[in-house]
Amino acid sequence: MLDIKFLRENPDVVKENIRKKFQDSKLVLVDEVIELDKKSRAAQQEADSLRANRNKFSKQIGALMAQGKKDEAQELKNKVTEQAEKLQKLQEEEVKLQEEITKRMMVIPNIIDPSVPIGKDDSENVEIEKFGEPVVPDFEVPYHTDIMEKFNGIDLDSARSVAGNGFYYLMGDIARLHSAVISYARDFMIDRGFTYCVPPFMIRSNVVTGVMSFAEMDAMMYKIEGEDLYLIGTSEHSMIGKFIDTMNKEEDLPYTYTSYSPCFRKEKGAHGIEERGVYRIHQFEKQEMIVVCKPEDSKMWFDKLWKNTVDLFRSLDIPVRTLECCSGDLADLKVKSIDVEAWSPRQKKYFEVGSCSNLGDAQARRLKIRVKGKNGKYFAHTLNNTVVAPPRMLIAFLENNLNADGSVSIPAALRPYMGGKEFIK
Repeated sequence: MLDIKFLRENPDVVKENIRKKFQDSKLVLVDEVIELDKKSRAAQQEADSLRANRNKFSKQIGALMAQGKKDEAQELKNKVTEQAEKLQKLQEEEVKLQEEITKRMMVIPNIIDPSVPIGKDDSENVEIEKFGEPVVPDFEVPYHTDIMEKFNGIDLDSARSVAGNGFYYLMGDIARLHSAVISYARDFMIDRGFTYCVPPFMIRSNVVTGVMSFAEMDAMMYKIEGEDLYLIGTSEHSMIGKFIDTMNKEEDLPYTYTSYSPCFRKEKGAHGIEERGVYRIHQFEKQEMIVVCKPEDSKMWFDKLWKNTVDLFRSLDIPVRTLECCSGDLADLKVKSIDVEAWSPRQKKYFEVGSCSNLGDAQARRLKIRVKGKNGKYFAHTLNNTVVAPPRMLIAFLENNLNADGSVSIPAALRPYMGGKEFIK
């Protein structure tokens, strides 16, 4: 959410930002906020004046009563009563106006970084850099669920009977590989100085609206019926929520966490054939990283975070590339975002395995995550990035480590988590 003062003083900048995100229907919101803000400030000024009068009259009434001027004192009392009723109405009007302002401010997109490429959707995202040499083997690479089934490692039919489409059973070496990747990612991030955390897997509605836009909330979140609780779509939601309504010491920043959680997502919409199997599902597990830092440090941390993911995938012999999200592909709270994509030898192209985002002070402003520094108080900046998210990551792992005889090589870094195995067969 933007600072109301910034919008008030820079309406044209806010409107241009909306145009860059191809959300022209929201342009009217800027003028509506400005008008509502004028009314709110006028009501507040009038209310402040009435409060000042009330204090002044109270003193005068006391003086008149002391002088025995009861009639004059009563006249002032009548004025105080009359103004008290008016003050009550003004206070109610202020609350309603603030609610209307907040409702509009919550859907006006954050100001994107000047470096973000302008484009309508993900088809206009821009490749930045490739890491590792993409290889296409001289044998056919089966679809990922076919590879898993040869190891008796997945059961989609039973999961469909138990929970419906978008769920799975992982078993045997495939299930072990899944857990090994999560454990390796956890230790990888701990070794880089991040604090490990397992957060709540449910959060309240005020946290949900603090960490994401309404559009994301509708498309992703599962609501717990009869309770003010939602299943998290990523541990970022809980981890940023950890700091709700806090005043943090500047010298304690940055906070750097790597968090594990199951993730639950509606995944609305139709999906193509490449997204069947375990590519796009309702339940998965993920190792995440989040940072809460000073505003001047957020750019540096953004670069550190996506590089962590690149380094992890390269340590497992998986070629990756980074892709900068264009303006139209950025969620409303994001300032800048980079996707990490892994090479698929079967498809002969890259596909998304993680996303790194800088949200500026948008989440902090909504959740009141404040910092007390030597130069005063301010809102922190928040960032998040996927370390690894199996089973999608397993697709890249299995395809890139598959051998002609159907076995899968285990890179040296992962062997301690697989009981020393060099292959699964």
